[in-house]
Amino acid sequence: MVVVQQSEPVRSPRGGRPRDPSRDSVIRAAILRLLAEVGYGALTMDAVAAEAGVGKATIYRRWRTKHDLVVDTISDINRVIAVPPDTGSVEGDIRAVMDLVVTTVQSPAGAAVRSLLPAMQYQPALVEAFRTGPLAMWRSAFAEVWARAEARGEVGPGLDRSVTAETVSALIVQRWLLTGEPLDEAYVDAVFASVVLPLLDRARPTA
Repeated sequence: MVVVQQSEPVRSPRGGRPRDPSRDSVIRAAILRLLAEVGYGALTMDAVAAEAGVGKATIYRRWRTKHDLVVDTISDINRVIAVPPDTGSVEGDIRAVMDLVVTTVQSPAGAAVRSLLPAMQYQPALVEAFRTGPLAMWRSAFAEVWARAEARGEVGPGLDRSVTAETVSALIVQRWLLTGEPLDEAYVDAVFASVVLPLLDRARPTA
């Protein structure tokens, strides 16, 4: 990989150049790529600067340490999933969110989070970043779907934190984080047909 590194003078905190928000997305994308490639242990601030094509001062203006950099980045990813699509039915909504989750875990962000599993054993802040970042966004997305379904009269109340709700995404997460087996469309179709649809049928209100 050939990266053009731009030099940037280090300035004092009082007289330094203001932070440029336009570079945030470029830097965060570089962090995710590197995490996926080398993992937490081998990640360095110098490598992030080189991968993003910025000077080290740009990185240190945002984060003091590698730990801060990774925690902040993981906490902030996958927010696009916080606004799930409204298809007009609980079956359509659930399948749409499942597809969004699969797309996300197969992205650089998903690979980056997976690479952090070994470090999470001794870095509680990384676990918390995952819990309050991607996991919270997915739970929020599914909670909105269940609320819509309840309002339409498609399901009974109280499904948000139920075993049924947890099961909908459990097999996808298992393949992503544990087994590493393919998460292709055929697999998602099979999970939807054999697991999700029967659960939705059981969740419908009784007359």
